[in-house]
Parts: sequence; C-alpha cells; structure tokens
Amino acid sequence: MVVVTGQNKVSGNPDDAMSSSDAEDDFQEPATPTATQAGQALPLLPQQFPEVVPLNVGGMYFTTRLSTLRRYEDTMLAAMFSGRHYIPTDPEGRYFIDRDGTYFGDILNFLRSGDLPPRERVRSVYKEAQYYSIGPLLDNLEDIQPLKGEKVRQAFLGLMPYYKDHLERIIEIAKLRAMQRKARFAKLKVCVFKEEMPITPYECPHFNSLRFERSESETKLFEHHCEVDVSFGPWEAVADVYDLLHCIVTDLSDRGITVDHQCIGVCDKHLINHYYCKRPIYEFKITWW
Repeated sequence: MVVVTGQNKVSGNPDDAMSSSDAEDDFQEPATPTATQAGQALPLLPQQFPEVVPLNVGGMYFTTRLSTLRRYEDTMLAAMFSGRHYIPTDPEGRYFIDRDGTYFGDILNFLRSGDLPPRERVRSVYKEAQYYSIGPLLDNLEDIQPLKGEKVRQAFLGLMPYYKDHLERIIEIAKLRAMQRKARFAKLKVCVFKEEMPITPYECPHFNSLRFERSESETKLFEHHCEVDVSFGPWEAVADVYDLLHCIVTDLSDRGITVDHQCIGVCDKHLINHYYCKRPIYEFKITWW
C-alpha cells in the first residue's frame, strides 16, 4: 500500500530555482482519506434500512414496516427514513428517536390503517402529529372533539381584544397579592360586559343587543373605566357573558390554576342624565395551594 505523506522531496541546492516538477507537486490531488477519516464520514453517507424496522422512541420499543414510516412523503418520519439522513441506533440495533414515545403507538396506528385515538388522547396525539408533521392526521383530529369545539371557541375568543394579555394580568395580580399577604388565595375584581353602551331604567335589554345612534362627541360622554382589576369586553356575538366566563375559568384551569368566581354586583357608575354603567362585576378567587 502506498502511503502519501504530503511532503515533497527536496533535491539540489536550496538556492536553485524551483523546477517544473516541483511546481507540479504543489498541485497534486489530495491524499486518499485514512481509515479513521473514512469512519468518521460514514454517518453522512446514505443509510440503508431493513423492511421491518425496530424503533426505540424515548425508551419505548416499536416495530413496524419501512413502508409504514414512509406512508406520507411530506412527513418528518418519511424524511428520517428516506436514507438521506443518519439515524443513530441503541445497543440493541433499534433506530433511536429522541422523543417521548407515550403516544407514538397512536401515530403508527394512523399510518398503518388510518385509526384515530380515543377522545381523551386527541389533544396529546395532535401535539405529536404536529412534531412529526403528519398533515392528514392533523386534519382528521381537527374535525373531531374536542379539537373541533376548540376551533369554534377560538373563533369567539378572536373577538376579545387582548384576551390572553388579560389572563396574564389576572394571574400576575393574584400572585402578587397572595405573596404580599402570605396567603393561600387572592381575590380580584373582574368586569365582563358584552354591550358597550350603558343601560337606563327606561331601556329593556331583553335581546341583549342594544344599539344606540349617537354622535362621536356623545359617545365619549359614556366612555369610562370601571374600578376593577381587569375588564373584558365588549364584543358582538351570540355568545354571552357566561360563555366568556367559562372560557376564562377553563383557560386558567388548563394552566393548573384553581379559580372560583361569583357576581358581586354592577359598576353602577353614573355617567350622564339617567344613564348608568351597569356592567357586571365578578369576584375571582385564585387559590395557589
């Protein structure tokens, strides 16, 4: 075997001019990689997979056909097992995916036969389908409960200006007050109102959709801020105050926050003539432990 050292043999007087052969040596092709270098480059070469693929997903073991993993070409799994990328193996030779494998079985069941998970696992499987970029599974899950109902709910919440910001404010105020008082819980006042215009004793809001024709200058006479910590509204939709309250409590509960609420009255601020605010005020009780 010829070993290329990469050094040129020097002959003659060092003061002699460089010969044409010496000049050619400067343009020799790179030496053939050593065995060590070739071994380091192997992971970059196309990877061959067996027809039956053993998997280790975060410590959970699965076995499936290669064609199942490649079922939909635009997914992460199809790309991973296309041969274009190197996938490490565990000591037992299983291909390792560094992801929680709790719901990977549901992913495989859909790829195998189109089966969808039971309702209680839909949200979690949806999150995994997002990670693996499985578009057909995402579309199917979005058309069943609870994700279908969540899309409708989010459409309603889209009407609420600064809804998420107000939720954060509720949490921050409740945390600060509890820490200041060294207490398990904190209370704060929240205004939730659907109609922007005030109510008088002479107006009957049976249809919950009052409309007033007033000039811009007259409208400003009714603008005010209720003396509460956070205020939600107004909005135009069939969903009412109780629907928004349900959304607020649900979203806080999903974040592990225990909340109780009750109506403690109305704003009752006098604005002009016989007009009063009459926006409902709710007391929220946030329990921290």
